[in-house]
Amino acid sequence: MKPLNRTIIGGLIFLAVGLPFLQLVIWSFSNRWFYPGLLPQLWGWRAWHYIFDTAGAQIVGAIGQSLAVATVTAVIALLIGLPAGRALGLYAFKGKDVISVILILPVIVPPLCVSMGLHHWFIRLGLAESFSGVVLVHLTFCLPYTVFVLWGVFSNYNPEFEDQARSLGASTTGIVLRVMLPMTLPGLVVAALFSFLLSWSQYLATLIIGGGKITTLPIILFALMTSGDRPVAAAVSLVFVAPAFLALLFSARYMGRQSMAGIW
Repeated sequence: MKPLNRTIIGGLIFLAVGLPFLQLVIWSFSNRWFYPGLLPQLWGWRAWHYIFDTAGAQIVGAIGQSLAVATVTAVIALLIGLPAGRALGLYAFKGKDVISVILILPVIVPPLCVSMGLHHWFIRLGLAESFSGVVLVHLTFCLPYTVFVLWGVFSNYNPEFEDQARSLGASTTGIVLRVMLPMTLPGLVVAALFSFLLSWSQYLATLIIGGGKITTLPIILFALMTSGDRPVAAAVSLVFVAPAFLALLFSARYMGRQSMAGIW
């Protein structure tokens, strides 16, 4: 692809992705903005002052809670999804189609129905209004995506490399660490990223199962949006998007380096 064409395509992608965020940036620095003005009538730092000063402790706590829930959810989803995806991708067995239907059910059923149905059982098990309960309900939505991604990864995986390593005296641990994980690492990164982002953005399930005691950033964001304070809601929205954007950027750069290393 010619450098000029690449620049044009990159610019169009940047505009398509960046324009919605430009509106949020303008709102976050506005103190007064009324129709039909194209720009705010009064600029200011009130929204950012609210985030970093007035409600700083609450915002930081919510970010930490969101990061903890999303990270734990992604790790558990990966630990469960890796053997499940390997089994589904490499082996043919009875009931495989049934398993795929069961996995996709939490995705196609409305999240409200899933969360309300699980809430009853979580109360009985003492998991409601707890960190572990929120992680478990997030796994309900994240685990199917993780399994399906790794299913596709292992469908294109050649286990003969493991046989060759075994014939050369490699242990089971060595095969996993030096053969399977390096060959499937880009797919593992994508699966973990999917789980992290899905958990990071969960609002309804967190509200129902967490009961207001587990306060993540989406909980605060939706409360601010309903309050009608658009500048503060826009500023919190940018804070909410930032970790997800950084995770996507990191994974894209990492997988890009992996691809170049594979070419060379």
